[in-house]
Amino acid sequence: MISFVRIRAVMFKEVKQLARDRLTFAMIVIIPLIQLLLFGYAINTDVRHIPVALVDQSHNQTGRLLLETVRATQIVDFKKTFETPEEAKAAIQAGEVRAVLVIPHDINQRLEQERALAHWLVDGTDSVIGGAISALQNMPFTLDPKSANGRQALVSANHTFEIALYYNPSRRTAVNIVPGLLAIILSMTMVLFTSIAIVRERERGNLELLINTPVRPLELMIAKIVPYIFVGLIQVVIVLGLGHFMFDVPINGKPLEILLSSLLFISASLTLGLLISTFAKNQLQAMQMTLFVLLPSILLSGFMFPYEGMPVAAQWLAETLPATHFIRMIRGLVLRSAEISSLWQDSLWLGAFTVFGIIFAARRFTKRLD
Repeated sequence: MISFVRIRAVMFKEVKQLARDRLTFAMIVIIPLIQLLLFGYAINTDVRHIPVALVDQSHNQTGRLLLETVRATQIVDFKKTFETPEEAKAAIQAGEVRAVLVIPHDINQRLEQERALAHWLVDGTDSVIGGAISALQNMPFTLDPKSANGRQALVSANHTFEIALYYNPSRRTAVNIVPGLLAIILSMTMVLFTSIAIVRERERGNLELLINTPVRPLELMIAKIVPYIFVGLIQVVIVLGLGHFMFDVPINGKPLEILLSSLLFISASLTLGLLISTFAKNQLQAMQMTLFVLLPSILLSGFMFPYEGMPVAAQWLAETLPATHFIRMIRGLVLRSAEISSLWQDSLWLGAFTVFGIIFAARRFTKRLD
């Protein structure tokens, strides 16, 4: 016969045990709060202030008026100016800007002939960014009556701009998703594997053996992550290989540079897992903390939502995540054939995160059973 007294006793025991586990109790509150803030505040599919460049070959009032009309939409922000379209294309390839507005020298003649006034050269690897700038194609443009010999003209909305999408002209989602998915898969597996590494040793009693050995904390940290580096490289080959053969995702970059960037990110992710393992007291807490890191990595790194659409505070948080830097690198290398030297800032950040993370984890680790 079921005893409600015994059930109540066990229930009180579970509640008290949950109250003593401060990390689990905090996750109950923090995870829904973070999800609410990320989805309600940080995530914005209405992209604004996309960094773009300008090539103005007209040098006249019509071109300047067109430029100000585009600025008024607040969809783009002009960050750079170039003399030739070739220089601007190189900036797109390097990831410095997402698009370039080219205003030709014959803009007044185009106006009279009701042709497209200017051209947009767009990085098509992000379909949301490409869609936002493509929406400008139908932007109306009204010429000031006092300009162009006092003549007023209204250009047809269908002929204001020509749009050229580079690297993904068909705007296929898989081209954008597969490289980003590589970052998420590596984040999930690498961080999880190493976040439970030290904790598992402690729970199984293996730390007793390490106490009596001359192994130093830094040596232990390095030894823990090296085997998983090869696991990560296998995942890189699987994801990019299947993405290429099954979804026709191009691999335009140099294999050696793709390998180097993957090694940097794998090392950073493993280091992040080690840091988590030095804070967690058991494997359950390690998994909870991994989830706490993984959720922002998915939502803020640019994998699902454009980085440019996030508020400034969310962008600052995104810059602290290794996944944000790797997604920029892997999309640039794989899709745009960018040189890793042009992505040196992201490479430097991942390398510095790995070095300082391992040192910090080694200092937190103590070869004691407590």
